[in-house]
Amino acid sequence: MRKVIEEQMKLGEIDISQIKFDLQSRDEIPKLLMGLQYIYTNPDLRAMVFDMLTGLTPPHIDPETGRCGMDYWKILVLGTLRLACNFDFDKLKEIADNHATVRQMLCHSAFDIDLQYPLQTVRDNVSLLTPEVLDRINRCVVGYGHNLLGKNQIDCFHARCDSFVVETNVHYPTDINLLLDAMRKVITLISYSCAEAGISDWRQSPHNLRKLKKLYRRAQNLKRSTSKDPKKKAQKVLAIQQAHLGYLDLAVSFLKKTDETIEKLRRSPLVNIDRVFAIERYVSHANRQIEQIYRRVILNEKIAHDEKVFSIFEEHTEWISKGKAGVSQELGLKVCIVEDQYGFIVHHRIMQKQDDKDVAVSIIKEAKVLFPNLTGCSFDKGFYSPDNVKKLTTILDRLTLPKKGKLSQKQKEHELTEEFVQSRRHHSSVESAINALENHGLDRCPDKGIDAFKRYISLAVLSRNIQITGNIFQQKKRAEEERKKKYRQTWENNRADAGQSIKAA
Repeated sequence: MRKVIEEQMKLGEIDISQIKFDLQSRDEIPKLLMGLQYIYTNPDLRAMVFDMLTGLTPPHIDPETGRCGMDYWKILVLGTLRLACNFDFDKLKEIADNHATVRQMLCHSAFDIDLQYPLQTVRDNVSLLTPEVLDRINRCVVGYGHNLLGKNQIDCFHARCDSFVVETNVHYPTDINLLLDAMRKVITLISYSCAEAGISDWRQSPHNLRKLKKLYRRAQNLKRSTSKDPKKKAQKVLAIQQAHLGYLDLAVSFLKKTDETIEKLRRSPLVNIDRVFAIERYVSHANRQIEQIYRRVILNEKIAHDEKVFSIFEEHTEWISKGKAGVSQELGLKVCIVEDQYGFIVHHRIMQKQDDKDVAVSIIKEAKVLFPNLTGCSFDKGFYSPDNVKKLTTILDRLTLPKKGKLSQKQKEHELTEEFVQSRRHHSSVESAINALENHGLDRCPDKGIDAFKRYISLAVLSRNIQITGNIFQQKKRAEEERKKKYRQTWENNRADAGQSIKAA
């Protein structure tokens, strides 16, 4: 049984609406918690968010029966806190166990001081969040964040669109180290399975791994000759080929033995069949790498980019070269964001096998559906194509999309207009939003798998928007406190002046 939030308060518990914050704090934790407090204290927004959180319950699960799980509100607080502060799970657990204000937001009373969160519990529950639910919550948060700014400011708004790379947690790939990764997993997993089934085929698996790694190091350390003597160059090439052939021969022999062992494992009732499927997946990775290494080193072929895989663990990883100074390549996926003029990220998209110009129209159409009052958007040159300009002009009232290459006289006149120039100047502000996202978790995604990657991105965007909402809420509260203080000071001064007048009389 899992609830959104425990409605019955405990002895010593402080209501979320009554939690006090330091209004002068510039740290991200109070801002995020104030944003969550705004969600909780706004009845309409709270009802919508709570209704969306109930969608995390699988349809085949009865929410009224079973063991009590972590409340969905606590999961949302922990998930957004992780991304808003770029915490790993160990730091998140430490904060949840010992940070007084965070524990108040998690609905713990002063008598819950001994209640601690197991690390695995935090991991498992935060992973229950889905990108679909997070994106729906994000839409509501942005809408009510606009309302917090004032209705007269959001009749229409202008946005900025740009993309950046979120790296996956992978090492630099070469074909020989990817083969080593695949063979290491094959040998390790099949030795576990053999131990379960009582098969003695892979008792020497540690020794086999050492032999394989020794040959890998030999192939890795050999470099092509820089000598001008053709004979020396040929000798070096021959030595490189022999080292790679020795490495490949040993890998092939292990894979043949693996195929024989898999047939035995399939006949055993004691073996975990999912592990056998995992072994076969890594075998296919190893076979592909063996073929590519042979073609590159022995046959001197150039491997096409589309045939390459850059991680056998994070298979969605792409090799991205954006032409940044000092950054020759990045390993990950591109993420496109649409940021409005108030700093809210109204929409985002993960770009798999896509360039900027491929998503320009679709992401604006989606953002327009979510926020019909979006009337304009600015882009950089990477999003330009004549077809994009034609389609976006019909969607937006104001389009700022500079053309690539040489400009015609008409295009020059258009891009020198005051409106276009001002919009391009304001477009650079999107880099501030990207930098903030990268500083708060989106420089590298530590979670594994494409589904976890999507959840990580959506959670980062939601956390950022809640933090911005909390910052606006904090500024309003601070201004209100300053008005009260000024009024109180004026009243005391007037009272003192009146007292002096009475004494003088």
